[in-house]
Amino acid sequence: MSGELRALSKAISFGFGEGLLLIAYSSLLFVQFSAACAFTREMIKKRKRQLGFTLIELIVATAIMSILAGMAVPLARVTIKRERERELRHALWGMRDAIDRYKDAADRGAFQIKVGSEGYPPDLDTLVKGVDVGGKKLKFLRRIPIDPMTGNTDWGMRSMQDDPDSNSWNGESVFDVYTKSNGTALDGTNYKDW
Repeated sequence: MSGELRALSKAISFGFGEGLLLIAYSSLLFVQFSAACAFTREMIKKRKRQLGFTLIELIVATAIMSILAGMAVPLARVTIKRERERELRHALWGMRDAIDRYKDAADRGAFQIKVGSEGYPPDLDTLVKGVDVGGKKLKFLRRIPIDPMTGNTDWGMRSMQDDPDSNSWNGESVFDVYTKSNGTALDGTNYKDW
């Protein structure tokens, strides 16, 4: 193509007529158009050969996706377990706080308590239903929370008279609550010991 440009510039410099110039220019355009068409045809042929993915590309992509999914599943399980542990800690804290507030009110003499209960509530329902204090209901807990480990509101309870390691409740009063789940936490401790 550079040869045609040189011929065109020589024709202009030697002063040949406009007709020769027009012929040279049109031949240059024809050569350029022919080259562009050939390039376009070649690209179309290459593109037709490259449609879609090869089998190896699909296998590699599937393997990478499988590895990433395999890494995400355990992470999701740990995240779910951590969230349930957080819910358990919050539920235990809320019930223990309600028991402590009941005990404080009983120690101040705000209401009458059962002899031998040491000022602790007789059960968890008493914290929800409340007690009468001067004609008004004093409630300590909105509702008994659901144990996220067992999925129900059945909590293990201990009274002052129970052995600290006991799993049975004598039914006199509620000194402490714990989950009835036998599972192990992410930190290696048993949920019952929380």
